[in-house]
This record gives sequence, C-alpha cells and structure tokens, in this order.
Amino acid sequence: MFNKLKATLSHEKAEVADKATEKEAEDKVTAKDSAKESTEVTTKKKSSKSSTLTKSNAPKNKAAVVAEEKVTVMGTLTTGAKNPPIIGDLVEGPVIAVEKSAVYIDLAPFGTGIIYGREFMTARDVIKKINVGDVIAAKIVDTAHKDGYYELSLKEARTALIWSEAETAIKEKKVLELPVKEANKGGLLIEWQGIMGFLPASQLKAEHYPRIADGDKDKILEELKKLVGTHIGVSIITADPKEGKLIFSEKGSEQKEKEKIVSKYEVSDEVDGTVTGVVDFGVFVKLEENLEGLIHISEIDWGLVEDPRQFVKVGQKIRAKIIEVKDGKISLSLKQLKTNPWIEAAKKYKKDMAVSGVIIKYNRHGALASIEEGVAGLVRVTEFGSEEKLKKTLELGKTYSFKIALFDPKEQKMALSFVGTK
Repeated sequence: MFNKLKATLSHEKAEVADKATEKEAEDKVTAKDSAKESTEVTTKKKSSKSSTLTKSNAPKNKAAVVAEEKVTVMGTLTTGAKNPPIIGDLVEGPVIAVEKSAVYIDLAPFGTGIIYGREFMTARDVIKKINVGDVIAAKIVDTAHKDGYYELSLKEARTALIWSEAETAIKEKKVLELPVKEANKGGLLIEWQGIMGFLPASQLKAEHYPRIADGDKDKILEELKKLVGTHIGVSIITADPKEGKLIFSEKGSEQKEKEKIVSKYEVSDEVDGTVTGVVDFGVFVKLEENLEGLIHISEIDWGLVEDPRQFVKVGQKIRAKIIEVKDGKISLSLKQLKTNPWIEAAKKYKKDMAVSGVIIKYNRHGALASIEEGVAGLVRVTEFGSEEKLKKTLELGKTYSFKIALFDPKEQKMALSFVGTK
C-alpha cells in the first residue's frame, strides 16, 4: 500500500519540478550544495530518550540529548519560508505515513521529510505514539537522500527547542521549581528538561548557603547534600547549547522582593542585627526576615583582624553601620561606629619622629609594627636584605625602636625605619 503512496509522492514531485523555472531549480541546487559544503553537524549522545513534538500534546519533561553543534534556528520553524530549508533548520509538518522503519512528513511546498535509520531507532519509543495526521517538529540533518527526501531528526529538534526555551526563560526571568539531583563541593546539580545544569553555591539563597565556621570543604559538601532530593525555585542565568552548559541561580527568585526590602535602608544608617554566620572573610548579620548584611573582615576593627571569630559569635546581637547599599546587598561596618584612631594619630605623629612599636604580623612586604591600638606602620624587608634576616631581627610580640619614614593619616599609611631594640 505504501509503495503506491511513495509512487504518488514521486509523481507529484516530478510535476512540481516540471513547472518550476530553470532559475528556481538552480537556486534550489545552489542552496542545497552550499548547505552541504558549509554545514557540519556533530551530535553527542547523552540520552536515548526523546519526546513527541506534536503541537497539541508535546510532553515537556522527557529527557533530551544535548547537541554540540550550533543551532542555526532556535525555536523558529522554517516550513513555509521562501527558500528551501537547509541542514540545521527546524521544520514542521503533518505525518503522512508511518512504516516499520520510517516516518514520512509533508514539508510542502519543498517536498517530503523522512525519519529513518539511526534517527528512527533513537526516537523509536516516541514514534510508537505518532499517528498519521499528527503535526510534528523535526530538524534537518541531511539534504542529500538518494530519493530526494529531507532527512530529519526528532531528537535534535527536541534539543534545539529545549535550548530555545532556556533562552526564553532567561529573558523572562522565569522561576522554575526543580529537583536537586546531586551535590559537589562547588554547588548543586539540577535537572531541567533532561539537561543537567549547575547551581554554584555562591548563587544559593542565604537560607541554603552552607555557613561553615572553618570553611572546611568536606563539611560544606555535607551541608549541600542535605538539599539533594528537594525542590527549589531557581532561574536560568546561562544557557550555552554549543557547550551544553546550563547555569542556575536561586537568588533570582527572591531578587525583586529583596530589592524592595533593601530600599528601606540607606548609607550611614545604624542598624541592629543578629550574627548568623562567621567565616574567614567576614560576618553575616540578619537584619530582618530574608535580609542579611555582610561585615567584611576589613570593617570589623581599626586594628589588625586575622580571625573574625575572635570578635563576634553566632547568635550575638550587634549594632553596625551601613556603608554601602548596592544590587540588593547591604555592606556593614563595626569599626565605623568607633573613633578612627588615625584622626588622633595625625595630631601626635609626624615624619622623622622616633617611636616604639610591637611587631604584630609579617607579610610579603615586611613586618607590621603597632604604634598604638589601630595604628601600625610597615617595616620593609628591603631594609634587611632578606625575609629570613628580617624575621630574625624583628620577632613577633617584641618591642623595638623605629623612626617614621612616611606618614599619611588620611590614607592610613605609615612606613617605619628600624633603629634598634628598645
């Protein structure tokens, strides 16, 4: 029966070709040859599942295979265009026949498409659900079939449409409730439309961010694993079909609400809060429900701060000053509520003055000597010739005599020259 159908299709194509002008025929050949020479399609199998791409009942949660090739048309179906479709284009049309090893699709006015061979086997589970008359979308993978058919792929069309949906989700800032599949030391793995994406820990909401006191990566991983199996609201922030890269953020879903809350606060405001986390780089402070501020380590005290945990504890009530409000984030300071010791220092010290100081720290430039609380000067390593000699001469915790070589209280800078042991 279907042999008669194929004969009819061939006869109809011959009639169309006879009526076409010679220029139109040459244009078609040129377009076909150009597409074949300039387009190289490479696919990478990541799944054997696919989805029916009917207009009316396309399942949205079937697994899809991530394509490596650049999608030439994302979400735009080319059937009905003036120029014949080329490799990489998405097309759609009604199914006109389903055989044991092939599916035929009407791509009028350009001809007939066929899904067969490897593409048929890959999509066989989906093809079982396809009936004559269903309108489906597919992707052109070859235009050089011996019988003149356009060779099609359901799998690659589904992949292209998924990446198109991802781009739309980014533009519309859609929030998606998705399951957390796995966790690693950097973040979470989340599945969407059969594609595995990544949610970096830095893009987690404050309530899900792992607050580990010592920054131990194994402990961080244990905290992140607690989210596996749960559903969280995320937004897509990066979609790269060529690299197969999908990046999520949990922050986007709360951004508008957070910006509204943050708008109540201004720079120089003094606020009360509760310490919710202490890490190497600073202190997290809860100001109100769903809003936290950060005190960077440099804003904890005027003096040297090497470990924030020596100044505050989780659960402690503190008062801080707002020093920046930007992009829905609030930066706080503890030291801004204290008198700046450099203001008084400007009245007491000047260049070439003799002072005494206690060595409190070594760094790559030399040694820091505290002149008084919150005021320290740098003794450069170049004065001693080597780091080893500097450390041997200036021991931590000991007091020595110096001369002020540079003094700039506005910039809070002081350079010292070693005189001797006090």
